[in-house]
Parts: sequence; structure tokens; C-alpha cells
Amino acid sequence: MGLIYVRYELLRTLRNRRFVIFSFVFPLVLYLAFTSADRHAKVGGVPFPLYYMIAMAGFGALIAAISIGPRISAERQMGWTRQMRITPLPTWYYFTAKIIAGYAIACLTLIILYIAGLAFGVQLSVIHWLLMTGLFLVGLLPFTILGVMLGHLLKPDSMGPVTGGVSTLFLLIGGGFGNIGGHGLLHKIFELIPSYWLIRAGAVSLGGSPWTLEGWLVIVLWTAAFAFLARLVYLRDTVRL
Repeated sequence: MGLIYVRYELLRTLRNRRFVIFSFVFPLVLYLAFTSADRHAKVGGVPFPLYYMIAMAGFGALIAAISIGPRISAERQMGWTRQMRITPLPTWYYFTAKIIAGYAIACLTLIILYIAGLAFGVQLSVIHWLLMTGLFLVGLLPFTILGVMLGHLLKPDSMGPVTGGVSTLFLLIGGGFGNIGGHGLLHKIFELIPSYWLIRAGAVSLGGSPWTLEGWLVIVLWTAAFAFLARLVYLRDTVRL
């Protein structure tokens, strides 16, 4: 039953037009539009197609992760979540299916942007591709948990603006739209935000080093904090239902 539900969740996710547009189409269109105009430009010595591929890959993958929330919120409103609680399916499997679906879409987003990058001449070693992708997927973990928390906290009509605003804010602080606050105290503060390390995952493809110990700690601590809050919100929601 568990595998059947995971398959159902994946199919239902892919049929959500809004989700597909913002996770797949929007980042790809932005990448194609800007890279076509500046394919020979460089940013800090880095070819623009590579630089912008990393930014859009992080953008699309983060949206895919957080977008677990709107689906959970809609299911709560329809009473589907209540129905799931009276089935033999464990609660943890319900959330695991959501997270797997989010990760599956995030992986598809990365693959689509990678293919677009290759079309514009991006060349990386196999090791760099794999290492960058692995760090991207680890960096998404706190955002998948955040999506679960928001899904049990907000109503469907407010999920769109909130998830869009939260995604944009995290990406802005993380440097997804360009490096800001490169030095000093502001930069130190940004290093405490998980989206900074999510975007930083692409640094290995730019000749940089993988995450430092600080990066791993930031991801672990934010994941633990969101998991704790998500559990509290879920328990409160269960009592109300």
C-alpha cells in the first residue's frame, strides 16, 4: 500500500499545472531568456551559462521542495488528511510520500536545467556534476520540512503568496539572484541561512571547495528546528481535526 501511495502522490504532483510551471517552466524560461542574450558574458570570471544555471537550478529545486505545503493545505481543507488517519497507512509514510514527491520534482528540475546548461556549452567533470547535485539535494532537506510545516499552518488561499514570498526571500538572501553582502557582518549573517549553502552547492562546479563544517551544521540545525516546529503544528492540527 505504501509504494502505491508514493506512486499516486508523484502522478498527482505532475498533474498540478501551477506546480509544474513554477518548478520546471519558469526557471527554464528565465535561464533560456537571459543566457541567450549573455551566453558569452562572464560573472567574476565564470561563464554566464554556468553561473546562471546554478542559480536557476537552486531556484527551481527550492520551489519544488517548499511546494509540498500547498498540497498538504489543500488536502486538509478537503478532509483528505483526516481520511488518511483512519487508514492502515502510518502517518510517517504520508509525509514521507510528500517529501519523496518534492525531491523527485526537484531532481527533474535539476536535470532540465543541467540539459539546458549543456546546450549552452557548460562543461563539468562527472565528479563535479555528482557532487554539486548531492549537495543540492542535502541542502533542500530543511525546505521540504518547512513545506510540511506551512501546509499544516496555513489555509490554501494564503499558501501561494506565502510560499512564493518565502522562496524568493530565501533565494535572495542565499545569493540566488546575485551575490549580496560579500564581506563583513552581513555576509556572516547570510552564512547562517540554509539557502546560502543551497546556492553554495554550485560552488564545486566553479572550482570552489565543498561545504565547510559550518555549512553542514547550518543545514542540520535548520532541519531539526523546522522538524520540531512541524511536529508541533501537526499535533495541534490533529487535535483540532
